Amino acid sequence: GVKLLLHGLCSNTTVKSLDLKGNNLRTVGAEALGKLLRQNKSIRRLILEWNSLGVWEEGFSFFCQGLGANNFLQRLDLRNNQINHQGAGELAVALKQNASLQELDLRWNNIGLLGGRALLNCLHSNKTLKRLELAGNNVPSDILKAVEQAMDHNQDRQTILSETQNRAYILSKEVLSLKDEKTKQFLDLMDTIFFFFLEIARNGRISAARVSQLQEALDEQHSIMNSLKAKLQMTEAALALSEQKVHNLGELLNATKQEQTSMAERHFTELQQQKQEGADREGRLLHDLSTASEKNLLLRNQVDELEKKCKVQQDQLFQVKQDLTNTTAELKLRAVQAEERLEMEKRRFKQSLEDMESLRVKEVDHMTQHIEASERSMQDRIQRLEAIRIALEEELSQVKAAALIERGHAEEELIKVRNQARLEEQQRLEHLEEKLRLMTESRDEAQNCCLKQKQMVAETQAKANQLSLHADGLRRRLEELQQDLNSKEEEKVTEVNKVKVELQEQIGHLQAERTAQDGLREKIAALERQLKALSSNHREALLDKEGEISMLLEKLRMKEADISRMREEEAQRASFLQNAIMAYVQGSPLGTHSSRK
Repeated sequence: GVKLLLHGLCSNTTVKSLDLKGNNLRTVGAEALGKLLRQNKSIRRLILEWNSLGVWEEGFSFFCQGLGANNFLQRLDLRNNQINHQGAGELAVALKQNASLQELDLRWNNIGLLGGRALLNCLHSNKTLKRLELAGNNVPSDILKAVEQAMDHNQDRQTILSETQNRAYILSKEVLSLKDEKTKQFLDLMDTIFFFFLEIARNGRISAARVSQLQEALDEQHSIMNSLKAKLQMTEAALALSEQKVHNLGELLNATKQEQTSMAERHFTELQQQKQEGADREGRLLHDLSTASEKNLLLRNQVDELEKKCKVQQDQLFQVKQDLTNTTAELKLRAVQAEERLEMEKRRFKQSLEDMESLRVKEVDHMTQHIEASERSMQDRIQRLEAIRIALEEELSQVKAAALIERGHAEEELIKVRNQARLEEQQRLEHLEEKLRLMTESRDEAQNCCLKQKQMVAETQAKANQLSLHADGLRRRLEELQQDLNSKEEEKVTEVNKVKVELQEQIGHLQAERTAQDGLREKIAALERQLKALSSNHREALLDKEGEISMLLEKLRMKEADISRMREEEAQRASFLQNAIMAYVQGSPLGTHSSRK
């Protein structure tokens, strides 16, 4: 049973704790446990108390091999399993290979002195085990104390490693955050300018697309209304056909009534019972006809209601068209106003140009007298200004190149600092591992190593402070460059803000139009739903009416069959009466007298 259970758990990924306490596991169970530990990656806690696994040496060795190959188990309970010094040696070999087990409980076994030494020796290479219980195993107190010291050293080592890793991670995060902030600020400024221009183009495209969509929606609604009108015409034609059928049925009933009255006068004595049955059937047919007429009236009322609703929907569609025409007229008026403003600005600009040209002509007339004397001085000044401009452009290009070079140097320095810090941390970790190995020899040496480690941590903090100071210097340089960029881009920002205000106004108008259009769409959808419901009701009523008409036709057919039978019977009776009368006349004395005459 345990073999089947553990075979099923090999591929399981949800079970995290397994308790097999007191199940008398043998070699097959131990081998299955070894296979489980090799394949399963989810179990973190395994309890195997009271199973006597140490008695079966081959199975326990296979179990230890699986434990050595596992890197996910954290707690293992092997109390009261009769494990001897050989089993402890195999566990020690497994613990040298395992890098995930944190707690191991071996109380109340038969490990002894040799097993305790083997476990103590394996702790030099295993640095993850935090708790090892060996009570009740006949292990000397010296070995127990050494095991406790090794556990304490492992715990101290893990705490120191976690602290150094956290500090290095925090420093790298701070440096990365500073870089990201600077790059984000610059990119955000460029993105905002780019997005404003894109939004202007998008809004124009979206408005044109919306107008086209509204026109398409109106065309679709017109087509839907035409289809609904055609359906109503079809229903009216069907109703007219049903009325004609009812009228024909009434005429047939009247004809049958006349025939029945004529036959009743001839054979009143023989057809009294048949008259009663015919009267009952006629009453039923009249009742059916009255119900059919009532249903026809109801259908006509429903058709009138549908026509009224169609008229209401047409009125609503007309209002929607009027709203669309109003919106288009408003947009055209806005475009005309914008064109008028442009023309006014053009006129003002032309007037200002004409004024400037007149002033320039006057100044030219005034300055022609002094040009000859001042041309030489002006040429000299122009040459000097050009030389100054060229020098300034060169300085600007040099400053830009220097800024880029400084930025590249700063990034390279940061990368170098990171690499150096990582290498130093790796070297320090290796150095600390060597020191931790030496700490197992004596407490005094361990205390000295701890002091050295504290000194190294202080040095790392000092270096980290130096790095932060260097990063602050780089920040200041970046801030100076950003100030220069901000002074140049303030003018652009003012223009962008003006464009923003205009765009926001246009967006507000477009959003109002969108809300109105959404309301109209919802109304149209509700009306379409109502029309669908009414059409479905009409179809059901027409189907019911056709069923009733088919029933009436079947009844008429039955009635006609009965009438034909009655006619045949009456013809037979009349022939029999004629034969009897002829025979009676021939046999009577009157018949003989007439024959003699």
